[in-house]
Amino acid sequence: MSTDITKKKYKSQSKNRRISLAVTYTILVVMAIIWLIPLVWIFLSAFRCEYQDGTFIGRVTSDFFPKAFGFENFRMLFTEKYYGVDHAFLRWIVNTLIISVIDCIISTFLVLSVAYCIAKLKFKLRKAFMNITMILGLFPGFMSMIAIYFLLKSIGLSGNPSHPELSLVGLVLAYSAGAGLGFQIAKGFFDVIPNALVESAKLDGCTNFKVFWKIILPLAKPIIIYQALMSFTGPWMDFIFAKVIIGADNAKYWTVSVGLYSMLFGTHPDTNLFTQFAAGCVIVAIPIVTLFMFLQKYYVEGVTAGAVKG
Repeated sequence: MSTDITKKKYKSQSKNRRISLAVTYTILVVMAIIWLIPLVWIFLSAFRCEYQDGTFIGRVTSDFFPKAFGFENFRMLFTEKYYGVDHAFLRWIVNTLIISVIDCIISTFLVLSVAYCIAKLKFKLRKAFMNITMILGLFPGFMSMIAIYFLLKSIGLSGNPSHPELSLVGLVLAYSAGAGLGFQIAKGFFDVIPNALVESAKLDGCTNFKVFWKIILPLAKPIIIYQALMSFTGPWMDFIFAKVIIGADNAKYWTVSVGLYSMLFGTHPDTNLFTQFAAGCVIVAIPIVTLFMFLQKYYVEGVTAGAVKG
């Protein structure tokens, strides 16, 4: 008798579990479809190649699927003049790439250095410093945007009419100067590395820098790749800081996000540039998607290892 009751109870639980999983997966699938619709629409719009009375149609249309496909938007994007700048989109890409690569190098080194100091060195106010950075991390970065803008402007690195190219230097400083405060994940990774390695190296006469450079970094490949990805994608996709620091009058020195925005909503907006805007979005997404596809293994290792200890 008790065996039959146990079997019925097990079947009931199993049935409820299947129903719960079915409902959960259904909700996730619906949410995924809703999330993918605008991405698919942008992708299709990038290859939309339609003409009306011999004129290329680049504005938003009511058709979700294009009537004709082609690479005309990509050709026009790289050859047309925007805001009086020849090959403007290519220049915006180069500006963004330079900023992102320089920030990636500086920010990665700063974050790993701070993480090593917090994880392996004992000093006064260490706990207080960690608590302060934790509190500061609760506030979004753009809250400091106005203060950073006026600070850079006061030293000629923003809004400088005689040397507008210096705004790119100011933008790199804005991205990398406070990067060291984001050390938490890297610190968690370094906490897993045995302290015995550090102590034995110091007994052999190694300085803290040599321990960091010769011992810690060779063991930290996953967290280095994770931090480099984060440091690269931040400036590559950022719009707010780039818009404020570079300004609206220096189209030659815009980043790609500011340039694409200005095509549709700038001082000279043109709705007929929407398909070219979509093509630009696809091009911007290619480096990020490629990096994550090839480095996904190390990215996951860095996140999971850095989450072991706080």
